[in-house]
Amino acid sequence: MSDKTQAIFTGDRCLSCTSCMANCPVMAAIKDYRGPKLVGPAHGRMHFSQEDIEATLEFCSNCKSCDRACPSGVAVSTLNMLQRAEYYKTHPHTQAEDMIAHGERAGKMVRMMPFGATFANIGMEFGKTLGIFSKLGLAGERDMPAYASTPFKDLYSRIKQTAGGKKIVMFTGCFINDNEPQVGEAFVKVMNANGYEVLIDKGFNCCGSPLVVTGYLDEAKQHADNNADRILEWKKKGIPVVTPCTSCSLMLKEEYHELFAEHKFHEAAENVYDAFEFLEILQERGEFNDNVKPISQKLLYHVPCHLKCQAIGLPAANILEEFGANVQTADAGCCGISGNYGFRKDKYDISMKIGAKLFERVKRKDFDKVISDCGTCRMQIHHGSGIKPCHPIEILAAAYQ
Repeated sequence: MSDKTQAIFTGDRCLSCTSCMANCPVMAAIKDYRGPKLVGPAHGRMHFSQEDIEATLEFCSNCKSCDRACPSGVAVSTLNMLQRAEYYKTHPHTQAEDMIAHGERAGKMVRMMPFGATFANIGMEFGKTLGIFSKLGLAGERDMPAYASTPFKDLYSRIKQTAGGKKIVMFTGCFINDNEPQVGEAFVKVMNANGYEVLIDKGFNCCGSPLVVTGYLDEAKQHADNNADRILEWKKKGIPVVTPCTSCSLMLKEEYHELFAEHKFHEAAENVYDAFEFLEILQERGEFNDNVKPISQKLLYHVPCHLKCQAIGLPAANILEEFGANVQTADAGCCGISGNYGFRKDKYDISMKIGAKLFERVKRKDFDKVISDCGTCRMQIHHGSGIKPCHPIEILAAAYQ
């Protein structure tokens, strides 16, 4: 079942106004990119043949700035991703693309070996030092995400929770599970403090965002089918699915339906919430636990692009300010990494140029901490400024007694 909200139908709304081009951070960083308007709406609408695919399609980072800028509601970035998938039907993926698209697979392989995380982290350090990553097509200047010694899904079983009562299912996402389990622990603490037992569904796959942006659309569809089916099972039980990762929440809530246009994706999306979106709903209902010690910190908030386009405002900033935090948004645009985009050797300089304004803002150090809801945004800020950010859920968790 499809409907007119599927991305391929939105291309006909394009007015050629160039708002998407004026707001594209990639176009501002590199003049070779001919822009989202031509790559997405024009090619998608005119059904160009595979030989006629726009050559600069590779530059789109899927940051979705174009979607937010479009006055006609064209799903520009998703049209770009559909065109990218068409390209890879007749062109092979590189080894680097295979690696950065399959982080979940790599994580599972690492966990199969005794001390796998330790050996993997050492191997990545050597890979960077010896220039191996660069030879593979990865950005040799950048550190790969380090694996946590214990993934969150294993740590979860050790967390003591009060069973019964209200429940939510946590969609962990790959980054929190494999690289930053402390974010998952903070999330559980906050939800427990608000009277919710946190459940884990180990049947979930990676949300598929890394697959979509690297052209593995058929594989992403398999993930979407599985995840939507699992979400709908929880929906039948009246248990919402909540995620602390903004890229995951965007995929589950919006991109599945835009890409694949099956009704079940729309149904599943109704049962998915971003972490602070869910907490703000509790606050509006008068169900939020406000037994929070004052947060007397000045916080610089980099708002992820994948949160901005969800049209839910800034719930993390609203809640933290409610309890005394001084939250200032960085207002410096896209950080430039865009998931796995900035990990490519040929896109590294572009990603750093896009993020330059944000790095300069962070380097002013007129704050106590930098916060951001997106794991790769946090990595990019750390890489570009030397200052390590945290997830806003960690700030709130620390404030609960």
